Amino acid sequence: MDNDTRRKKQQALMTELLERKIRLHAQHLYDQRGQTEGRALQDWVEAESQVLENSILAPLYRKTRGESRPAEQVEESNNPQFATPDSSASEAGAS
Repeated sequence: MDNDTRRKKQQALMTELLERKIRLHAQHLYDQRGQTEGRALQDWVEAESQVLENSILAPLYRKTRGESRPAEQVEESNNPQFATPDSSASEAGAS
């Protein structure tokens, strides 16, 4: 495997791990509010902000996720379980 391919795979893995961390934090915010429906996007944005706040990987995450996911996709993917199109229901409920 060449270095460029290895680097891209590593970046994809780091981005996926950050997204999982954001999803779990958004689920935590949802649970803290008593699982009140209708604020999934707000929870996601707040969780994303908090997780990325001190992360050196924030620019990588924003580059790979922010540019590739239009706002309507983000909103659709933020159901109460905070599952993304490529995640399973078991990941969403994990703590």
